[in-house]
Amino acid sequence: MSRKVRVRFAPSPTGPLHMGGVRTALYNYLFAKKHNGDFILRVEDTDQTRYVPGAEQYVKDALKWCGLNPDEGPDNPGTFGPYRQSERKEGYAKYAYDLIEKGEAYYAFDTSEELDAIRESAKQMKMPNFQYNSITRTSMKNSLTLSAEEVKAKIDAGEPYVIRLKAPRNEEMRMNDMIRGWVVVNTNNIDDKVLLKGDGMPTYHLANVVDDHLMEITHVIRGEEWLPSAPTHFLLYRAFGWEDTMPEFAHLPLILKPDGNGKLSKRDGDRLGFPVFPLEWVDPASRETSSGYREKGYFPEAFINMLAFLGWNPGDERELFSLEDLIETFSIERVGKAGAKFDADKTKWFQQQYLRMKSDEELAVLLMPKLKSAGISTDMKFVTNVCSLMKERAVFVEDMMADRFYFNAPTEYDEKTIKKKWKADTPSIIAGLRAVLVDITDFTEENIEIDFKQYLEDNEYGFGKVMPGFRLLVTGLGMGPSMSAICALLGKDEVLSRIDNGLGKLEALKNV
Repeated sequence: MSRKVRVRFAPSPTGPLHMGGVRTALYNYLFAKKHNGDFILRVEDTDQTRYVPGAEQYVKDALKWCGLNPDEGPDNPGTFGPYRQSERKEGYAKYAYDLIEKGEAYYAFDTSEELDAIRESAKQMKMPNFQYNSITRTSMKNSLTLSAEEVKAKIDAGEPYVIRLKAPRNEEMRMNDMIRGWVVVNTNNIDDKVLLKGDGMPTYHLANVVDDHLMEITHVIRGEEWLPSAPTHFLLYRAFGWEDTMPEFAHLPLILKPDGNGKLSKRDGDRLGFPVFPLEWVDPASRETSSGYREKGYFPEAFINMLAFLGWNPGDERELFSLEDLIETFSIERVGKAGAKFDADKTKWFQQQYLRMKSDEELAVLLMPKLKSAGISTDMKFVTNVCSLMKERAVFVEDMMADRFYFNAPTEYDEKTIKKKWKADTPSIIAGLRAVLVDITDFTEENIEIDFKQYLEDNEYGFGKVMPGFRLLVTGLGMGPSMSAICALLGKDEVLSRIDNGLGKLEALKNV
């Protein structure tokens, strides 16, 4: 009987969650939901020296904003807790000592000063970076080179030690990655990783493998930066005798910077003007603020849709996917090996598409608080109509309040249009148009359009003879959406008032 799919997202609370981390969480979530499995949040906080206050809560808030809600985690524990490694630390040492009993690990008594001296000596001799491995361990101070009596004496005397994995010598290891296929590594290239540190705390390698086993994780989907650690983890599963329950592995491609080569970093975002974090982050030490997609006005569904395509594609021309669509369509087999270049313009395109998909009423609800903050008082029906006219030209919600003429009569007028289009006969032409507008009983977009065209025809005016001056008076601008639609929205009284008040101002400006 096949096991229930269980995946985990396991960040360390050492700072804000990079968008690459969010993508890892997203792919884990999609894979779990596609296979009716569980998505687990596990906080890997064993390295307390790098712990940053607020970072764990930031991860939780970011996942919540993105709609990636864990089935199990620190705030909603299941039967596999605790879900913080710091709360599990008492149990890890047992597993390290079990490996010593099985001959798969050993005590190492080399001090950090001695190891530094060996590394420096190797450097002076122009040797590659020193590795504590199957070859060098035979000349080091450990339980493989010391007698059992010497080892016991050192431990009884309280001499510090670490426990290291005993990697086999000159063995070809074959590992099957769900994205990269077969990966072959010779164990001579694997160092004997420390499993238990001198202070009794586990390293990432030990805690990670033990927790994945105890939490019955079936698939480990993580960034390719962990690929070099995979052989060590494979060896640990084998050493423990857990091969039958070892999870399948998938190492995701990097998200690359838009220009040049290399992994996308916060510096790239600062340099090119886009966020690399889902939410704004204030560094608790420096108080430096890093921008977030939420605060920049992006919809979470646009952010998620964009992230999904950084490394995966559905195999057809579709680009817009809700989270439910992604669950249905996602497959790990369609995740590529090559790094995916981040495109800030494409991210804005996704945002624009999702804004357009929202109803005018939904957008009005989002825009109302922003208008209020700007000191603009108006009603919901009017704002809904403004959204209808503005949504095709907007990327973010606040873009729909960019044309302030909807909310206030213009106080400034476009200088270029005045110079080019405001002629000596423009006031009399506009006065004629005003008389036509006064006579429109039902002041709708359609009626305004019909009567405006009739006015042009009756007087043999070209469109460019009348429209620029009319638009200037009502909006202050030289171009924009349909004037019939704008006038119908503003209402007859407001349009006539703007014409009356603006005529004298524009004549004065023209004569300056």
